[in-house]
Amino acid sequence: MMPSMAKRDLSKPQSQITFQCRGCGQTFKAEPSQVMDAPDRPHHPYEYMSHCVCGAECLQAPHERALMKAWANATGPRTAEGKAATAANLDGHPTPEEARRTRFNAMKHGIHAKTATYFPAKPDGYSFCSSCTIDRYYCSEQPACEKQTVLFMQTHAAFEQRDPSQLTGIFSGMQAATLAIIQQTLQTILADGVTLRHPAWYHDKEGGFHLAQYLDPQTGDQVLIQEVKSHPLLKVLAELLSRNNLSLADLAMTPKVHEREEQQLGRLKDVGNQGAISEFITKQADALGTLADKIAQASQRRDSDPILIEYQQQNGGNDG
Repeated sequence: MMPSMAKRDLSKPQSQITFQCRGCGQTFKAEPSQVMDAPDRPHHPYEYMSHCVCGAECLQAPHERALMKAWANATGPRTAEGKAATAANLDGHPTPEEARRTRFNAMKHGIHAKTATYFPAKPDGYSFCSSCTIDRYYCSEQPACEKQTVLFMQTHAAFEQRDPSQLTGIFSGMQAATLAIIQQTLQTILADGVTLRHPAWYHDKEGGFHLAQYLDPQTGDQVLIQEVKSHPLLKVLAELLSRNNLSLADLAMTPKVHEREEQQLGRLKDVGNQGAISEFITKQADALGTLADKIAQASQRRDSDPILIEYQQQNGGNDG
């Protein structure tokens, strides 16, 4: 970020530029070693070059070039109508999402900032840094790891507001990772086999090591005694399935569950609500009892309808 860019004169070369090395990916701020004219950039007609610690030549970081252009073109409203329209844009703000972000930033930089430094910023110093997409130069200037800080703040906000829905994204990612581990465990067991065999052994009185063997009476050969054990990952797999409610019973896929569901078809689940059911049946019977009277009244109104009588007279009597 370049917070003071609006106060700089972008028509002149700058003394401090942010460079990005395409070779090693390093981002750093330094004085340019070479300033070249760039007339195709009217907002700031200069191009900068410097040397990285790896020896490669670097150009100005793309994000800083874009920021210079944005600041040069940002004038803001000048007329009274434009200023009024800009002020009207604030209506309805902050939204709930903006309020949560403001709260997040306050927690990150306020009284809870010390707690978030359990994971200080160490570019490529943690095992999870290998898959991190945050710029290493930016990371080194932060007081704490950005990824871990976000995780800490989301968890702290969820507990503070008693709103577990804020952790849905985290839990969904954990569940997806757990399912991936279960799948890999199952694949490993299938590849190795559900049983593992290895030779049995023992130590004699003098401490010598011997393989357990026996003499085959039919062939006269020494045969190694093999110990057969179940795959150690079977127990781990069973625990993962049960703790994540992924067993057949939890998924309602056992024959017993299907049989119980078939037996319940056509039965009333709430036996204690027999009074309301009886009342409903009585009302239905009363409604059917008055149905004949309602049909007769409807027929009488039809026969006395003057429009219908005139139509029947014009068409030769009652067709019904």
